[in-house]
Amino acid sequence: MVTLRHTVPSPARIGLDMIAIQQDAPLELDLRVESVSEGVLVTGTVAGPTVGECSRCLTPVSGRVQVALTELFAYPDSATEATTEEDEVGRVVDNTVNLEQPIIDAVGLDLPFAPACRPDCPGLCPECGALLADEPGHQHDNIDPRWAKLAAILPPLPNESRGDQ
Repeated sequence: MVTLRHTVPSPARIGLDMIAIQQDAPLELDLRVESVSEGVLVTGTVAGPTVGECSRCLTPVSGRVQVALTELFAYPDSATEATTEEDEVGRVVDNTVNLEQPIIDAVGLDLPFAPACRPDCPGLCPECGALLADEPGHQHDNIDPRWAKLAAILPPLPNESRGDQ
């Protein structure tokens, strides 16, 4: 059994469309690599900085992701290798294991599909695109399109005759 603690650059962009760990960002690996009867078991955590956009208001968001990793890599000619598909279990090749795909999978599953800059982010106005967080009372006076022609014909009413008192 070997314990590894390394910081390595991310080999590629890891994540989803709206949020990800960028290429060359530092990935912190805290792993335990141990030999078991059928192969090499790798357990531990992978952590890294994330950047992206809020899915509601499109402002930049940043954070940190830490995922647990548990992956078995089958020895050549083991029962595990013989009874599993190649994409089910990783393989030990030339006494090495490739952690790239398990890390990509674990991070992708842990990141939010629709990240938000804050839990109560109101987003953008669907009419004009204004940032609703900056304009809390923002609204539009929309006239039903069926009555729009009539509104254009009639003169505007003074405030006191509307009954808005």
